[in-house]
Amino acid sequence: MPQHPIRLFIANYVSIADSDWQEIEVAFERFETDKGAIILQEGKICRYLYFLESGLLRFYLTKDGKDVTKFFTDAPYMFTSQVSFSSQTPAKETIQAIEKSVVWQISLTQANQLLRFPVWSEFIRKLIQEVQYYTEEILSEMQTETAETRYEIMLKNKPDWLQRIPLKYLASYLGIAMPSLSRIRKKFQSQSGS
Repeated sequence: MPQHPIRLFIANYVSIADSDWQEIEVAFERFETDKGAIILQEGKICRYLYFLESGLLRFYLTKDGKDVTKFFTDAPYMFTSQVSFSSQTPAKETIQAIEKSVVWQISLTQANQLLRFPVWSEFIRKLIQEVQYYTEEILSEMQTETAETRYEIMLKNKPDWLQRIPLKYLASYLGIAMPSLSRIRKKFQSQSGS
């Protein structure tokens, strides 16, 4: 029998005994979303820690009536609105599925109850460290690199995203207008000879 996707994901961080996994597994609830579905709306309190089994998500803020893409989350990965979830205050961002997605959720109460298991506690600690590292990397990239260099980094590290993410979201993430994105894309396409 194939292993549960959440168990496989946790095993990347810590080794997990069957007895611990049984306790963790029952705390998660599965649901599916359509493309474009909103998982968390800005201004609402984030009640869950989520695991993305399949699909692709966009985190965005609303600024001056426009939505600004902060980052994307690809499966398999855990996600939440970190400040809203841990402090139970209204979220400052919206989380949207940009593909049909399979998601698992666990409530704050259940996630906290699982902290009595050292394996879950260690997993959460390692995951938070990793997320902080990724966040700092994105911030540093935004502050020091041009949109063109950031596009090139994405082309190298996540080439499939350039096919899967709608161009308007990509332009918003790179902080440029659509014509600039078209120009950058053409440049890289001509360089690769495609």
